[in-house]
Amino acid sequence: METVSTSKSFGGIQGVYRHESRECASEMTFALYLPPQAEDGPVPLLWYLSGLTCTHQNVMDKGEYRRAAAEHGVAVICPDTSPRGADVPDEPDNWQFGQGAGFYVDATEPAFARNYRMASYIISELPELLAGRFPLDMNRQSIFGHSMGGHGAITLALKRPGRFRSVSAFAPIAQPSTAGWSRTAFEKYLGQDEQAWRAYDATHLIEDGFRLPELLVDQGDADGFLDDGLRPWLLEEACKAAGIPLTLNMRAGYDHSYFFISTFMADHIAWHAERLK
Repeated sequence: METVSTSKSFGGIQGVYRHESRECASEMTFALYLPPQAEDGPVPLLWYLSGLTCTHQNVMDKGEYRRAAAEHGVAVICPDTSPRGADVPDEPDNWQFGQGAGFYVDATEPAFARNYRMASYIISELPELLAGRFPLDMNRQSIFGHSMGGHGAITLALKRPGRFRSVSAFAPIAQPSTAGWSRTAFEKYLGQDEQAWRAYDATHLIEDGFRLPELLVDQGDADGFLDDGLRPWLLEEACKAAGIPLTLNMRAGYDHSYFFISTFMADHIAWHAERLK
């Protein structure tokens, strides 16, 4: 693993690291913020999964998470959203598919199955890489994300009960198997059998019996993707039917951008920190 950069921030260290990934068969980059408390021993780990078109850089530069992470003594890891490189299949003119749009699935279609294994990368490979290299308490992990990353956070946690102590999301894609901006990607990654898509769809996973102890979601009501892509009411209906406590905050006037995310970032980190104690 290569250290790309380290910078001191709020008493802790913001690092960027690069490594060769066995799951994605490509070079992968991630950001990791270690709060000052990490100097005294292992700290809990909060995963942040980014949305379409993003890399680790977007939230690192615009998410404004370090002050709250330092205050609560929580490390924050920000992986990339997809495999990268000239040899990785891509559709450069399609921002909803390919590099930058891994959708946190393990692709099964032959053209993409070698590289697009973001679910296994997040759940298996990257934690193995972190353990022992950084002062992290891997028994205390939580997860959140934005948009495509909110979808990823919820689905990964639903399928692994007990792995994450808490789950939250900013403007998640609630039902990607039917949303206009994700359905095509699911078909390309997972094939035409829509039953296979249910494993990566939060509402369908809940319908199929998967559960979370609780869920926090923030959504801007001025989000341009609200009606076609996000549709939080579908997640609300699924949680209500399953008895999953959902706090859905509809934020008046907020859009889909990092202006929205950074406004409520500290609230989410505090919420996770309480459950990571």
